[in-house]
Amino acid sequence: MRSVASQYALQAQCKLALYRTWARVGLSAIRPAGAVATLFLVSIGSGGCSISRSDGAFAKMDDSEVTGSIASGQGPAPTETDLAFARNAASDVLTKGDKDSSQPWENPETGARGSVTPLAQAYSSDDGRTCRDFLASYVNGRRESWLQGAACKASHGRWEIHTLKPWSRG
Repeated sequence: MRSVASQYALQAQCKLALYRTWARVGLSAIRPAGAVATLFLVSIGSGGCSISRSDGAFAKMDDSEVTGSIASGQGPAPTETDLAFARNAASDVLTKGDKDSSQPWENPETGARGSVTPLAQAYSSDDGRTCRDFLASYVNGRRESWLQGAACKASHGRWEIHTLKPWSRG
């Protein structure tokens, strides 16, 4: 069995021999260049994820094709009778004036249904009328879409819907 002092001496000789080997072979000069080469290769490899090709190498899909289990946001367009039911519900919920209230609606002819919810407090329009924005859901079969609208209070106290269109985020 070797003493502790002899083990340290042996380790020092091995380290010195290893250092001489690195210096003799020239590996100490490769170290910075190797780091640069590694960084370069990693950046090229990760940059390849953002390359786009215009030669048709990737699969193309039509707008009618659906992948996954989530249906596309574009549902069937509401009919005029559906919109009339939604407008009546919007007028009713705005007339009530309750904070955080919703009004359901349903068209028995088409089976479409939804609800209307006021979005914010009333505001004054350019012509001095009191107006309010709302969001309406539209469900027909398994499809759902959203409508955004604005209504202003008429002189007789009833709310008149002057905008009702598909909702766009942002």
